[in-house]
Amino acid sequence: MAVIFSYADVRLNYNQKQRLRRFIAHMATQEGYMVESLNYVFCSDAYLLDINQRFLNHDDYTDIITFDLRENKKDLSVVGEIYISVDRVKENAVLHMVSFESELVRVTCHGLLHLCGYRDKKKDDVIAMRAAEERCLSAFPGFQ
Repeated sequence: MAVIFSYADVRLNYNQKQRLRRFIAHMATQEGYMVESLNYVFCSDAYLLDINQRFLNHDDYTDIITFDLRENKKDLSVVGEIYISVDRVKENAVLHMVSFESELVRVTCHGLLHLCGYRDKKKDDVIAMRAAEERCLSAFPGFQ
């Protein structure tokens, strides 16, 4: 199991990284998956916008982009890269009146959930994704 946190052009000032790594692996297991290799790359808005433009042909800011790197999409292992804008996490925390940690856990789980088969383009998919995110948040130690 390898959950890695790396940094593009910003640092993540969060002192519970090891706890979050263990939690991500645990949540994958709860969804019926096993983390093989999962790299979270923390970056700025500008860095993620460039990825969004180059790889997805979208010209807007986002908080997260997930790349499923499994060779066999039916495999129940998690292999991927998840890019997270620390700028967006901070802004969304303020916007939704939650702590930075809460928003960080939500967005890291959101990326994992994409790799576990959840989608968020259609209304019903968004509802299922939000419910799964809430399950993650309620299961995170210390959030009760």
